[in-house]
Amino acid sequence: MPSAEDFACAEQPVGSPGPGEVLLRNLYLSIDPAIRGWMSDAKSYLPPIRIGEPIRSGTLSQIVASDAEGWPEGLIVQALAAWESYSVVPTHNLHGKVRPIAGIPLHAMLSVLGGTGLTAYFGLLEVGNPRAAETVVVSAAAGGVGSIVGQIAKIESCQTVGLTGSDEKCAWLVEELGYDLAINYKTANLRAALAKSCPRGIDVFFDSVGGEILNTALTRLAHHGRVVLCGAISQINAPELPPGPSNYLQLLAKSARMQGFTTLDFANRYDEARERLAGWIIEGKLRYRDDIVEGLDRAPEHLLRLFSGEHRGKLMVKLAEAEV
Repeated sequence: MPSAEDFACAEQPVGSPGPGEVLLRNLYLSIDPAIRGWMSDAKSYLPPIRIGEPIRSGTLSQIVASDAEGWPEGLIVQALAAWESYSVVPTHNLHGKVRPIAGIPLHAMLSVLGGTGLTAYFGLLEVGNPRAAETVVVSAAAGGVGSIVGQIAKIESCQTVGLTGSDEKCAWLVEELGYDLAINYKTANLRAALAKSCPRGIDVFFDSVGGEILNTALTRLAHHGRVVLCGAISQINAPELPPGPSNYLQLLAKSARMQGFTTLDFANRYDEARERLAGWIIEGKLRYRDDIVEGLDRAPEHLLRLFSGEHRGKLMVKLAEAEV
C-alpha cells in the first residue's frame, strides 16, 4: 500500500517542446487505479514509472506552446501526462481535442466523457456485449467506472446488480443511479446474495476487483456468460499475487468467456463514445459524480482514497483554470 511518504514535491524549469511535441498546462489530473499498477515493475501495457520520475496520469490540459502541426496553442486536450503543472509530451500522448458541450462542465471531459466513461462504454458494450433482459453484475459499482457501467446497462434494458462496500453506497446505487439491486459484499454472504439476485445466472460480470469476488461470481455465470476484466484493485497492493481463481473451470462448464481490455483497443472510436455518452447526459439518462480536490500537493492523499473505499464516483485534482 502506498503512503504519503512515498511521494515528494520538486520544482524544475518548464521545458520547451521539440518537433512533434507540445507544452501542456495541466488543468485537472485523473486519479485512477492504473497509476498504482504503473508504480510497480510488473509487465503491463505501459512501462513502469521509474523512481524519481513524476507520476504518470491522465490529464485535462491546455496547449501553451506547440511544435506539432494540427495542435495549436490554446487548444484543450485530454492527454497522458503527469502530476505536474506543465508537461512536455509527444502528440501520440494526446487522446483527443476537447470541444466544450453546453450544460456539461469542463472537468467531465476527464471523467464521464474521458477515460472513466470510455472504459465503461467500451468494456460493457464491446467486450461484455449485453442484450436486453440479461443480468449485468458490476463490482466496485460505486467507483468512477462502475457507476457508469450500471447506468449504461440499464439504458440497454438489462437487469443490474451492483457490488459495493457499504449500505450508504448501496442506497446511492439504487436510489440515484437506478441499479435494480445492490449488495454490500462486506456484510452479505456474497454467494447466497448472488444466487438470490441472479436466479437465471450472471450474463455479464464487469469486474474491477478480482480476488474472491471474481472467484465467487464465476460460480453464478449463466450459459454463454461473459466476464469483463477491467481491473483487480483487491490485489493491486499485494506483495505477492495469490493463485488464480479456483473456479475458472466454470468458464468451460458454462461455455463462457473472460476477456481483458484497455480503452486503447478502441482509440479510433473515442469520438463516437463521447457523443453517445454526452447525449445520454443531456437526455437525463446518465448521471455522474466527480470528487475533486484542489492543489498538486493533494494528489497523493487523493490517490490513497482509491484503496480506502472513502469515495464515490471519479477522483480528480484541479490544478488550474482554462484560459479563454
